[in-house]
Amino acid sequence: MSQLNAIRPPTDAHAVLAARLAVSATATGGEAMSDVEFFDWLDQRRRGHGQEVHRTTFAELSGWHFDADTGDLEHRSGRFFAVRGLRVESGFGPVRAWSQPIIRQPEIGILGLAVREINGVLHCLMQAKSEPGNVNGVQLSPTVQATKSNYTRVHGGSPVPYLDCFREPGARGHQVLADVLQSEQGSWFFCKRNRNMIVEVGPEVEAGEDFCWLTLRQVNALLHYENLVNMDARTVLSCLPDWHHGTDPAPGVHSDVAVRSWITRQQSELEVNATLLPLREVEGHGWYRTADRIAHERGLFFSIVPVHVASGRREVASWSQPLLQPHGTGVVAMLVRPIDGILHCLVHARAEPGYVDVVELGPTVQCTPRNYAHLPAADRPRFLGAVTDATPERILFDTVLSEEGGRFLHAQNRYLIVEADEADTTDGAVPDEVPDEYRWLTLHQLGELLKYSHYLNVQARTLVAALRTVTGVPAEARSVATGLRSAGVGLTAAAGGALPDGGTARADHR
Repeated sequence: MSQLNAIRPPTDAHAVLAARLAVSATATGGEAMSDVEFFDWLDQRRRGHGQEVHRTTFAELSGWHFDADTGDLEHRSGRFFAVRGLRVESGFGPVRAWSQPIIRQPEIGILGLAVREINGVLHCLMQAKSEPGNVNGVQLSPTVQATKSNYTRVHGGSPVPYLDCFREPGARGHQVLADVLQSEQGSWFFCKRNRNMIVEVGPEVEAGEDFCWLTLRQVNALLHYENLVNMDARTVLSCLPDWHHGTDPAPGVHSDVAVRSWITRQQSELEVNATLLPLREVEGHGWYRTADRIAHERGLFFSIVPVHVASGRREVASWSQPLLQPHGTGVVAMLVRPIDGILHCLVHARAEPGYVDVVELGPTVQCTPRNYAHLPAADRPRFLGAVTDATPERILFDTVLSEEGGRFLHAQNRYLIVEADEADTTDGAVPDEVPDEYRWLTLHQLGELLKYSHYLNVQARTLVAALRTVTGVPAEARSVATGLRSAGVGLTAAAGGALPDGGTARADHR
């Protein structure tokens, strides 16, 4: 394993790592597994991961019960998670107060991605993982995706592979490249956080049966396939150090200090009071409970449903659990525009009741349109028309992707990156001056914020990962990589050592 600080002074370590990532993102040779071999492997994994998921009733939900005093839906161990009630009051938006069920999972899990050099190119250790809520069974997850209850084996099941790479990286001689707590869906989880980690390991770490080594080019290409790269893999990928910009990136329209001040002001001034309450107090306030669901009286938003799962490839062979089932496919979109020759993204300071810090930066548009159909047009999501009315040539990314299949049942969002049209005179126009809760930020600025907790929400992190698949590698990173090759550092991308152009080619899915 390369020791970055041993070959360059600490001030150059970021440039060296960015160059190595840039090579991995563009390499068309030296892969541990070819694109065709990957899909053969994935087909085998899907055949081997037989998983049966069927709806059941709360009374038949083994290991779970409604608490006699609060009505909360809890596991008998007191671990994993619980479904509780939430009362929300805010000073903005079309609906200023409401009650809802929410998932309370206070323990912090690990989402870990192992990387290592193979044939001189950095590879990511990806896992074929089935989750009960996945729409298609097996999806690609990070190397480790485990709650604390799972990796401490509360369920009495088998140990989590590769866990020690992330719990004790230093003791094993591994190098931590990223390590940050990040939130998850603030409308469905209350103060949920996971530890997002990227660790460079050595050649002693090999791929097990359900794991494979892929280059960044391959992983980036797979992001364009529907429901293939799961949410946990996407959030960890977004935390990779930025390889698109050099050590002196072009400034954005707003300085970094101004951006942080704007975020802090939004967090300080937006008032959201979110109070946990017994789940039984939600009933009769827009929600009702039957033998097999907790649902909203309008049939909107989501339901809580009980399922039974049988799987031959998980830590335990069978179990029961509740899942949150959203109603409708969401639209999650980032509008982008070049400003002074630099691509900027229009982000939204978004308040959700489950956030730790009230506000996180979300995409330009994040909604499930059917949940707004009963509201006046003026109360529907801003800039939605700019996304839904976009012409095909302005759509840079358009893929339906799943959300976390361990807690959500068939939760899907249509993720889009759309080039804003300044000349548009319809309702889809995006003005130069945007409302105060929006800001134009560069991709580099978003990457810098991702070094810290609770700045970008989980939907925006998916779009950061997607944006990196549709923007090219800058000349500075290319020159650093060329220099490293000349110095003998292991960065060779392909036979002959050339750094190929492009990097957005899709894998050969037959």
